[in-house]
Amino acid sequence: MTKIPRNSRFRYFLGFLLLLIIEILIANYAQDDFIRPYLGDFLVVILLYCFLMMVFRISVWSGLTIVLIFSFSVEFFQMINYVKLLQYQPPRLVMIILGSDFSAWDLMAYSLGLLSCLSIELSRKKFRARQRNPANT
Repeated sequence: MTKIPRNSRFRYFLGFLLLLIIEILIANYAQDDFIRPYLGDFLVVILLYCFLMMVFRISVWSGLTIVLIFSFSVEFFQMINYVKLLQYQPPRLVMIILGSDFSAWDLMAYSLGLLSCLSIELSRKKFRARQRNPANT
């Protein structure tokens, strides 16, 4: 696996802040069958990735892997109906964040979101390489 240089924590913070605002707007104003369920899931893994990279000094690959495992785990817990299994009704906010219905489409949205993170990180790496050695372009 190739090493991908990290962005600065400040850039991850800006990405996190922008995506948090977008997610709040989606949660409050989007009442449709595409933006809220699919675009929201696509963006939330990017939001989590930016948060993780902002807070911890980990590699790009580690960040992507952690967010992938976390998001897939949450979705699979929905499949086994963790609320019924635990016989406990979490607060409404927790249910909104964690969701309650399993969907394979959510897994696709998470995957596409993380692939977008990877492609942005890789394109940034190529851009930096071109800046350092413009004769190879």
